[in-house]
Amino acid sequence: MTMLSRFLAIVLSLVLSLANALPAFAVNSRIKDIASLQAGRDNQLIGYGLIVGLQGTGDGFRSSPFTEQSMRAMLQNLGISTQGGQSSAKNTAAVMVTANLPPFASPGSRIDVTVSSLGDATSLRGGTLVMTSLTGADGQIYAVAQGSIVVSGFTAQGQAATVTEGVTTAGRVPNGAIIERELPSRFKDSVNLVLQLRNPDFSTAVRIADVVNAYGSSRFGAPIAEAKDSQEVIVSKPKTVDLTRLMADVENLLVDTDTPAKVVVNERTGTIVIGADVKISPVAVSYGTLTVQVTESPQVIQPEPFSRGVTAVQPQTDIQAAKTGGKVAMLSGPDLRTLVSGLNNIGVKPDGIIAILQGIKSAGALQAELVLQ
Repeated sequence: MTMLSRFLAIVLSLVLSLANALPAFAVNSRIKDIASLQAGRDNQLIGYGLIVGLQGTGDGFRSSPFTEQSMRAMLQNLGISTQGGQSSAKNTAAVMVTANLPPFASPGSRIDVTVSSLGDATSLRGGTLVMTSLTGADGQIYAVAQGSIVVSGFTAQGQAATVTEGVTTAGRVPNGAIIERELPSRFKDSVNLVLQLRNPDFSTAVRIADVVNAYGSSRFGAPIAEAKDSQEVIVSKPKTVDLTRLMADVENLLVDTDTPAKVVVNERTGTIVIGADVKISPVAVSYGTLTVQVTESPQVIQPEPFSRGVTAVQPQTDIQAAKTGGKVAMLSGPDLRTLVSGLNNIGVKPDGIIAILQGIKSAGALQAELVLQ
């Protein structure tokens, strides 16, 4: 063995020993990825508007009278008289317009809006949203939306068949709203930073406070963070520090996150998600299914010639019952890999694994929270 080979072997052994010394499933995440700033939350906007330019797929004025009323009011505001006569064209649709106002949004910037039909319109494809004001929970107008609708679904209809894919009564207007008013509160008016964990956990909150305090002690000579509860961590602002620069430094600190053990089960789709810390105490499991198959094979009985009989149908039913499984297996899961291997060795489908997990939880052997969706 050459000197280079010996050196590579020593390096490889050191890497393997360090890897084995690290805790399993340890994940270091930036604070910005696991927590959000309380002062930087979104605000919801809502408005009522009209979509024009539809090709006969809009609201019927008889079944949706508010659409006609809105159209007449809009035309009157534009100086057009609408007295006398009724329109039967279905080129207009009433919609609700919603949007999320991002944090620290300034007047003049643009955001996306979502439109959803209110009446009996069959499709919004090809329509244009007329100028619509968007208000917040305080009743103030924060944005104005207008533009062409983008609809992902489509509908094709004939005399005897109809094909529909996706949703044609809802769509989006990319960059369709212009912000006209900024939020009353400003970021730099705050006296501290309030970090809200996206997945509340006491261990993670304490670790965030410890990491920020270590940074504050080395930078400012004193701890600056305190974990209020499982979701909030308060970071105090030193007097001589800019709040924006403080947030930029804090959000890039690395924290070892922790999550509670959970098993998420969706019985409709057969989806099973098992967390890394899920464990199962030693338990014996037996799973068997009973399949019953009913087959109908009716027979047609023909009368003999010149017997003046009638053709009759004689029912014939065949019922078969088959039972599979029934073996008893020992199942235990000190870690995620052993647990998954044990479930796969039983040889059942996802719906069977869901039933097994529910039974293990009822027996008190599943050391995790079972979430059913």
